[in-house]
Amino acid sequence: MDSIQVKLKYYNALADKELSKYEQVNKLEKYTNVPKTYMAAGAVGVVFLLIFFNFWGQLLSNVIGWLYPDTILYWMPFYYLFKTVFFLWLFLPPFKGAQVIYSKFLRQVLLNYQNDVDKNLSKLHNKISEATKDIVKEAIDVGTAIKTE
Repeated sequence: MDSIQVKLKYYNALADKELSKYEQVNKLEKYTNVPKTYMAAGAVGVVFLLIFFNFWGQLLSNVIGWLYPDTILYWMPFYYLFKTVFFLWLFLPPFKGAQVIYSKFLRQVLLNYQNDVDKNLSKLHNKISEATKDIVKEAIDVGTAIKTE
């Protein structure tokens, strides 16, 4: 437990040092008397909850998707070119990129979990069958009750 607290204190100090570079954050900390790391964590938490519960989820996701890549990808030249070439390689028939990805990587993983997937699909099929039988029985009972009235 101590190691978690030590790591949290370390990352808190690291975030505090990074946030101290911004004058507005320092002013806000002085004005509210709330540590800037707590404010940042709270803001991230609020954004997460708003997206999770789908209040402003689309807007926030689009804003993050628009701002975040710019901060990461500005140093990687030709990112969009590489991305486009990769997708073309994946879905153009002469290259069969998707088949390569499947046969070299995905197939082995899926074969390892085939029994688990089949077992869970069988359980799901049984539950759906039971639920369907219950719904049909209930519908017949309701129909019979309506007919007798």
